[in-house]
Amino acid sequence: MVPQAAAEPYEAAERRVSGSQAIRAVLILAAVAGVVTVAIGVIFMLGSPDEYGIGTRTPLKMGSGVGRGGKGMPLTQAAVTAPPPIAPLPAAPPLQPSTPKRLIIPKIGVNAPIKSVGLDKHGAIQTPPADNHNLVGWYRGGPTAGEAGAAVMLGHKDTRTRSAVFTRLHELQYGDTIEVVRMDGTVAVFTVGGIEQANKQTFPTARVYGPQTDAQLRLITCGGSYNRTTGHYLDNVIVYATMTSTHKAP
Repeated sequence: MVPQAAAEPYEAAERRVSGSQAIRAVLILAAVAGVVTVAIGVIFMLGSPDEYGIGTRTPLKMGSGVGRGGKGMPLTQAAVTAPPPIAPLPAAPPLQPSTPKRLIIPKIGVNAPIKSVGLDKHGAIQTPPADNHNLVGWYRGGPTAGEAGAAVMLGHKDTRTRSAVFTRLHELQYGDTIEVVRMDGTVAVFTVGGIEQANKQTFPTARVYGPQTDAQLRLITCGGSYNRTTGHYLDNVIVYATMTSTHKAP
């Protein structure tokens, strides 16, 4: 028999061992449950990749410079330090400032009025109203089209009900022409130098908005995969063009 004086500490030790085993079992079960939960979450995310911004979207390839574009050619994102692409024709002398009125791109069937836009409360350039599918926004904080510098214009790729003004913007390529009808009665003719698709998280701000001595134009719309949770596309399609001639509006 175990003396009574020694029995109490023995039983206490036995209880401590049992308690430790129970705690260990609970921790193991919790770990297993956590792994199962993570696995289920991954399955859901892979089942709806666009809603989570992952998965089936093709990763953007990085190029040393902005690509030429063209039918069947995948769009790439240029290196951060790459300059804006050069058009195949020499730049025309810049014009005096004049508000842009209309954007015409014969190749992709664009003939749209232009509305000036500013910045939203987050400091981003406003987009044109979504209820007007055939409307282009010109950022009035930058140069006008034809003036020295990079004029920036934006348009929707689509709306909730139909395609929009820049739905075919990705089809433009090196050498295509873009016309901007200005308030002063002149038409600034731009020639495309290149086109890229850039992730919105790594948007090429310096290449798009940086100072330029020639009259240049940037056309921007959405591209890439659509995130249903946020209601936004993950990328931007950007066209770079240089003014190469002018003429009087008809």
